[in-house]
Amino acid sequence: MQHQGVRQVAFAFSLRWSIVIVAVFALGGCAIVSEFKPSVTVRAMAPDEYVALRRGDVLGTGKLSALTVQALRVAEIDERACAKSTSLACIAAIAAVKDMDEETRTSALAELWLQHAVSISISAPYTESSSTSAWIETARYAYAYLFFTRRAPGERAFEERQTQVRDWYNYAVQKTVAQLFGVRQGKPDAKAVKAKGVLRLGDWTLRVDLNARLPNGAAMPRELLPASALRFQGLRDIYRRDGLGAELVAVTDAQSLTNQNGLPTGDDFSTKSNAWNEMPTPNVTVVLRFDVRSMEELLASHELVVAVYDPLVQDYLSLHGQRVPLAGNFTAGYGLWLARSEFNRQSLLGLLGRDRGIDQPRLYLMQPFDPQRRIIVMLHGLASSPEAWVNLANELLADEELRCAFQVWQVYYPTNMPLPANHAAIRQVLLAALHHFDPEDKTAASHGLVLVGHSMGGVLARLMVSTSDQQLLKWAESDPRIDLNRLGKSRAKIDPLLQFQPFRGVERVIFIATPHRGTVVAGQGFGRWVAGLVRLPLTLLEALAGAIPARAYTMGTTQETLLERIPNSIDQLDEKDPFVKAAAELPISGRVLYHSIIARQNTDGSLADSDDGLVPYRSAHLEEAASERIIVSGHSVQETAASIAEITRILREDIARHQLTTADLPPAERRGTCLAY
Repeated sequence: MQHQGVRQVAFAFSLRWSIVIVAVFALGGCAIVSEFKPSVTVRAMAPDEYVALRRGDVLGTGKLSALTVQALRVAEIDERACAKSTSLACIAAIAAVKDMDEETRTSALAELWLQHAVSISISAPYTESSSTSAWIETARYAYAYLFFTRRAPGERAFEERQTQVRDWYNYAVQKTVAQLFGVRQGKPDAKAVKAKGVLRLGDWTLRVDLNARLPNGAAMPRELLPASALRFQGLRDIYRRDGLGAELVAVTDAQSLTNQNGLPTGDDFSTKSNAWNEMPTPNVTVVLRFDVRSMEELLASHELVVAVYDPLVQDYLSLHGQRVPLAGNFTAGYGLWLARSEFNRQSLLGLLGRDRGIDQPRLYLMQPFDPQRRIIVMLHGLASSPEAWVNLANELLADEELRCAFQVWQVYYPTNMPLPANHAAIRQVLLAALHHFDPEDKTAASHGLVLVGHSMGGVLARLMVSTSDQQLLKWAESDPRIDLNRLGKSRAKIDPLLQFQPFRGVERVIFIATPHRGTVVAGQGFGRWVAGLVRLPLTLLEALAGAIPARAYTMGTTQETLLERIPNSIDQLDEKDPFVKAAAELPISGRVLYHSIIARQNTDGSLADSDDGLVPYRSAHLEEAASERIIVSGHSVQETAASIAEITRILREDIARHQLTTADLPPAERRGTCLAY
């Protein structure tokens, strides 16, 4: 009975609490239950979640960044509505909030304007001036955050928020300029009127400030292409520098520059060959600059400056008392030029003597002429073009020290021409270009030239630094196809082919897979068959004006037959060819340091008996070379990473040596014009 009483009491107690709990649920619903759960829970965050949380924004994920959402919450603004809305309501709401930190406010407004601009661009990408205005507003508030808030940019150097805002600014500048120049398609907005360097768009007045000299005398680019929108195949790497500004390619009209003043009498081998181009697609960086003194002036202003800079020349800006890195792309312009050039097709047509093939040497400057940077002259090989140097030139532009010390000139020449004719014409092109840019021979660019030649280009580079007194004259006299005694007054036109001195200003040469003593391949089998396909241009006869072969005219020989009898470039790479033998004996200037990069296909056998598939070691080796690097590779060794590394090593050595010899000059004259130095 006692146990039964205890059970009855327990039952009554349980019933009483059950009734209480039911009553609580009836009165409060499930809200009370939540009190029994933890208010904060935790779980491990995946790396991709962390990156999205810290760095995700309208550009990367299409959603507002975490800090902007946080600003909206603090301001008690519906973040969900702002995330979906394309109206200006959220922008006006957060702009009206009082007592918000200026960094928080301006950065949030920059992203909200960015969201608005993206939305407008999708709905009306090329016709609405309001779209461009929205991009400018994005740039304005990003600019406010960067330069007119409490802390300087340097104080926020490690903060991801500043990187986000900088990227929004750069993208807004890119889109603004793209729409103003009608880059992608269609025409610029009709309301944007160009007059005396001023563009007017709605309430905005934009003044153009061109701080970069455009190539070939262009006053304005024909179009501006965003570098970030260009994708290349065939370039190993894309090189750029982080900083402020939109990275663009300025496309100008490619017009040849010719020597208007001519050269001293007797130097002219072929006036048609005196043509050169500055690469028509330089990289530029554009900054939207607000010339104001305070946050209040900035937010009230409707004037800005579209400033265009050359990233090869300028690597930082001074803005509002701050030293700011200037963004720069060093690959896109070069890649675009090569992609549009059709060099590969043209070089093959030129070798075979077909229409649209090159018949005269041309010189291409990889940047507008810089009087303070010394010159690297690149000479490609047989059946090739400037494309042979694509990765080497790109690597040189990527290296800050090298691009500040050097500018690259590339020679493009018809590889079917006889070596003496090509050599004389190339000399003329280089001499004409230097005379044009530096008529008094006083700039740093005209001194300390470096020649880099691959294969046949190396043979031509050797002729450039050699002395020929009687050696080649004796060769010409012994050649049965040439009758020097019949030339008369025309003899002066062949003299540059036979007698010459080392080209002035050259101090160093890099020979790459160069057949100084010819090659067996050129004289046998496949080499002879290819040589038989080569056709020389008829312009060769005009250039030589009867110099080759004079006696054949007496027999009524046609021009085409004469050209067939003239030895072409492949003939003159044969190790048995009399010209190759004579050229190999020419003395190289004692003022020139020269280096050899030699390839061998494999490591089997002795080095002396090795070759790269075309050029044997015994032909490429020079006893007095300052250095010799052997690389396991085929003949196109100039494309390898090992070869590029060796070339950059030699160039750094050259910079150090040149600085020692010019130590008494001001720094600006000793080094390149990069403003960081």
